[in-house]
Amino acid sequence: MDMSVCSDSIEKDVPEERDVRKKQSFGKWQTLILAYESIGVIYGDIGTSPLYVFSSTFSESPSHDDLLGATSLIIWSLTIMVTIKYILIVLLADDEGEGGTFALYSLLSRYAKILQRDMREERMVQMQRYQTDEMHRPNSSFRALLETSSVAQWFLKVVGVFGVALLLADGVLTPAQSLLGAIQGATVVNPSVDSSTVIGISCAIIVLVYALQPFGTGRLAVFFAPIVILWLIFNLSFGIYNLVHYDASVFKAVSPYFAGAFLVRNGRDGWLALGGILLAFTGVEALFADLGAFSRGAIQISWCCFAYPCLLIGYIGQAAYISHTPSAWSNPFYLTVPPGMLWPSLILAILACIVASQAVITGAFQLLSQIMKLSYFPQIKVIHMSKQYYGQVYIPFANWILMIGTVVVTAVYTNTTNLGHAYGVCVILVTFLTTCMVTLVAVLAWRLPVYLVMPVFVVFALWDGMFLSAAMTKIPHGAWVTLMIAGVLTAFFVLWRYGKEEQWRAESADYFPLSGILSASRENHQLHLCAEKEPTKPIISTHGLGIFFDKPGSPAVAPPVLAHFLNKFTAAPEFIVLFHLRPLQVPTIPLEDRYQIVRCYASESLPTDASSIPTSSNSQRVVLPNCFRFIVRYGYTDDVITPNLGQEVAENLRRFLVENGETAALQSLERAYAAQVVYIVGKEQLRIRRGSGILRWLILSVFLWVRGITARKVQALNVPVDRLVEVGFVKDI
Repeated sequence: MDMSVCSDSIEKDVPEERDVRKKQSFGKWQTLILAYESIGVIYGDIGTSPLYVFSSTFSESPSHDDLLGATSLIIWSLTIMVTIKYILIVLLADDEGEGGTFALYSLLSRYAKILQRDMREERMVQMQRYQTDEMHRPNSSFRALLETSSVAQWFLKVVGVFGVALLLADGVLTPAQSLLGAIQGATVVNPSVDSSTVIGISCAIIVLVYALQPFGTGRLAVFFAPIVILWLIFNLSFGIYNLVHYDASVFKAVSPYFAGAFLVRNGRDGWLALGGILLAFTGVEALFADLGAFSRGAIQISWCCFAYPCLLIGYIGQAAYISHTPSAWSNPFYLTVPPGMLWPSLILAILACIVASQAVITGAFQLLSQIMKLSYFPQIKVIHMSKQYYGQVYIPFANWILMIGTVVVTAVYTNTTNLGHAYGVCVILVTFLTTCMVTLVAVLAWRLPVYLVMPVFVVFALWDGMFLSAAMTKIPHGAWVTLMIAGVLTAFFVLWRYGKEEQWRAESADYFPLSGILSASRENHQLHLCAEKEPTKPIISTHGLGIFFDKPGSPAVAPPVLAHFLNKFTAAPEFIVLFHLRPLQVPTIPLEDRYQIVRCYASESLPTDASSIPTSSNSQRVVLPNCFRFIVRYGYTDDVITPNLGQEVAENLRRFLVENGETAALQSLERAYAAQVVYIVGKEQLRIRRGSGILRWLILSVFLWVRGITARKVQALNVPVDRLVEVGFVKDI
């Protein structure tokens, strides 16, 4: 336990380096284990695309040249979009190990002043803003533009959360698309199977997938990895078989010439076909979003050494069979499997499509945990599923909402063709936003010269834009539903953030040091309450040990509940403990490092005839008698608020006072603890300030309603309820 003697570090409160969140690092063997596990989570989505890419690209049997062109586009889509863009570039733009569009926004906010943070939380963030002379002039000029333009800041904010909303909408579509694609294979084996049976089986499996999520990413990954590995090996081996037995000449589709010739030859129809081609890399954004659950090295190894070559050969093999039997385009996987492998392929495809849902589900958990950290979403329950890999989380609320949405979508869209219309838009729009935000990261965080960044941005933006423009044509045919869902989610995220910023402004009036509200006499240690433009009021001492709870974060000021308690009652317990929680992104904190005790200071009382009230800036500070800050550093598996909390606090205080030889304070502690232990918690009520406009009133009303139903109740505190005191106060926003 850290027995600090000086309180200056708390008044300024610059957290120690050990308390700032850092990216988790792994050894070689851990990376290989994560690479194996990542196969069972990340590649289920992108790995099951061979079930429907050719059928989504063509509407009739293709010519040999068109088949080569489409195959070439698939090959280069996987190469440029996944391997070059994401695996080699985008994965480098992680925010302390986390990925996704919102992680990019969070990363930018640490290198530029584009985000308002809660005063308590910002002290726990490792800012890395470079000095102007450390950047190229165009880079620093661009940063200055972002930092001074409220329009640019709001635009970045909306783009960041819109990417999250798109991936969440994608999370509803992916299980439906993958499972329908797999179950529809039963119609090849048994043509009598009707669509209602396919939908019913798909919905049942979807419920099963979400019911398995409480087991955690790690356990599911170990169980799912063999399925995906076997599935990708099937694609690889089937591809080799078809190349050997049918048309090995399709291998020349590796040349980008055929992709260009396809687009030139088919004109508008070739451009529209890109809407089906892009389904080959669906899941690529989930790959980035799942970065926090695994690691960059693990994903790079598993993709480049296994998933990528398996998929390439699988697609080329399908093209070889379709070249021999053009009608096979309608069901490109099942109709191209070798003889005798249909049933094993069907069973494995269904299992692989179950796993396919895991990538976006895990990604949804990652993204929601990210936006909660920056107050774009209410603080709902997040369960960490691993002590070894910190980023693996499970969010029950999100899990069941996604399940309901997926079942509804499956029942409404009924087949993969209809779903494909809605599916592709989300994928390519997120990848385009990622391109834009990684460009900003390259300029502000990586400090690369603008003249190098912009040509690369133009190349990838044109590549994304080609697919995006084609996908947008599907908006009237079903894609509008997912865009509407994403729009509603984005509006809610921005609304919640606006409400939190208004709340922080209202609460800032309560942020002041103890020396600004309490004064003490050096002679008799009598406490007085300082009130602006009013005489100081003596504080009456009551029997007992009072533990005042503060909001989690970094304790730089007095807990608001203390100020309101003193103002209302002008009384205080004989022994005061300001209880501060400092959550850290690690599984556990050893007991010897968990607690930090710091003395509190007050301003020195003036003589009774003084005409002004002392403050910390114009008077000397004196030790505040029998008042200490008790800071608890804890990990996500540590149970801190327990029924014996008072005993734990008293024992640590007792040890602190004995070591520092404070006999009088020790006697006061023993006397107060023997009398009673009281837990004092603040109950903040917010109300909308009179005179607010209609729109502002409407937005804040929704915010307050959601805040009311998601706020943690005082009953949730695991302390004796007969010792719990709730102090209410109202703030205007």
